Amino acid sequence: MIRALATALGPAHAAPLRRLLVLTAAAAAAQGLAYALLVPLLYAVLGSRPAGALPWLAAFAAAVAGYGALTWSAQTRAFRLGSDVARALHHRLGEKIIELPLGWFSPARTGQLSRLAGQSVPQLMNVPAHLLRPVVTAAITPAVVAVTLLVVEPRLGAAVAVTVPLLAVVLRAADRAVARADADRHRRADEVAARLVEFAQAQPVLRAYGRTAREHRLLDDALVAQAAADRAMLRHVIPALTGFGFAVRALLGGVLLAGTNLVLGGSLDVPVLLAVLVLTVRLTEPLGTAAEYGAALRLANGRLSTLDDVLTAATLPAPDQPRTPRSAEVVLDDVHFGYDGRPVLAGVSFTLPERGMTALVGPSGAGKSTVARLLARFWDVDAGAIRIGGVDVRQMATADLMSRVAFVFQDVYLFDGTLAGNIRLGRADATDEEVRAAAAAAGLGDLLDRLDDPVGEGGTALSGGQRQRVSIARALLKNAPIVVLDEATAALDPETAAAVQTAVHALARRTTLLVIAHRLETVRAADQILVLRDGVITERGRHDDLVGAGGTYASFWHDRTAAEGWRLVG
Repeated sequence: MIRALATALGPAHAAPLRRLLVLTAAAAAAQGLAYALLVPLLYAVLGSRPAGALPWLAAFAAAVAGYGALTWSAQTRAFRLGSDVARALHHRLGEKIIELPLGWFSPARTGQLSRLAGQSVPQLMNVPAHLLRPVVTAAITPAVVAVTLLVVEPRLGAAVAVTVPLLAVVLRAADRAVARADADRHRRADEVAARLVEFAQAQPVLRAYGRTAREHRLLDDALVAQAAADRAMLRHVIPALTGFGFAVRALLGGVLLAGTNLVLGGSLDVPVLLAVLVLTVRLTEPLGTAAEYGAALRLANGRLSTLDDVLTAATLPAPDQPRTPRSAEVVLDDVHFGYDGRPVLAGVSFTLPERGMTALVGPSGAGKSTVARLLARFWDVDAGAIRIGGVDVRQMATADLMSRVAFVFQDVYLFDGTLAGNIRLGRADATDEEVRAAAAAAGLGDLLDRLDDPVGEGGTALSGGQRQRVSIARALLKNAPIVVLDEATAALDPETAAAVQTAVHALARRTTLLVIAHRLETVRAADQILVLRDGVITERGRHDDLVGAGGTYASFWHDRTAAEGWRLVG
């Protein structure tokens, strides 16, 4: 556990953790030494010459003073290190998050990360601050006392020395029971966290269809499963901890009975028996708390294991010598890709020319958004290559790739800040005038006097169409040489969509523009249209040519034209 925590903290904080461990062990040894000195002290006090106890009393006082000084120093360091642990783990988690491929993130992972940052890290903070000292004491102090017992009264000492390893076995079994139950409980808690986030975000839809919490089956099932996991944990933990506590107290009772029998038989002096009983009590006391703190440490170890899974998650390989593209032309060369063994793209090849608009259309699930995400290197292709200006995106530095590409995806997230602040995410150093110009070009002219207003968490103060226009404004403000619009006009009203179309055509004259859309009016003026179906490009050309060819695109177009002929009358 300590080694794993030191690894998770990194070299800068691992050394203070090890120093704390040594200091805590020294304090526990000093405590054990103080207990050991009670034997000659009590023997002298209860003997015929009580004055002979003074040297032992001085030695006992020195041991207690040393224990006090070491404990104070260790505990002070422990509290300070606990704060450092929380800060270091949050920083490492944040640094890892920005290194992970964007395809790693999912709703389930979002719930897991929320629990890691909000619950697991504070629990791990308790390891040095509150758990380390009692656990180390439970291991070292009884060992010192057991050795003293062997010296003072070998017969009883041998009995204790044999019993302590058995107690360790019982404790280990208890810890394993806790670990098994906690692992399942942890998984269930992650599921509940993800479902709660989903439930909160889906309130407009659920209420529109009259769905209540009871009728939201996914959340209800997750909560029931977590409750079952909690009960299972209690069924495993309570018997284990109770059994260990009984075994510890049985050890004390056994020593008392055996010692009394030896005294009655005349082979053991009463002062020695009293000293042995004092030592045994001092031995069993930290052992009695070992189960409780050991279980807490085991739970913390489960949290650390989950954190380690995130910290060690595979990142996309970075090039040793990054290359810089010489242009903004994008080429997909025989690209193959799939999710979890399910093929999505099977040999896709096309070119996105500079200063031109390319439209990618096709049925739902054909892999259009996957193409955009591969260009952003959410994942690496399974085979083939994606090149920008002749350079494979895998040979580009991540920061360089992101600086060259601007994206507007279907799912838009706004931060809990001002409207201007969310637009400025496209370029942090943009002036106020540049922000206003981007907002106007994206069809946000009706909100120009509200740029300093808060948008709420997730942009709840704006409509869906307004949030999408903010995302378009970000892309315009970024002024990247490559722009990808994935259903950028899906949630826009016709008037705003027309304004955005004007901005799109302006973009096409100065950028490499890829537009993915189901609304074919958006792509009609494209320089080239690509039809993606069954993982391959089946058609390519301009609008009029593809309509005349009578293929998939023509079918889409005729269906759209027919749908536009419908009118609601009343």
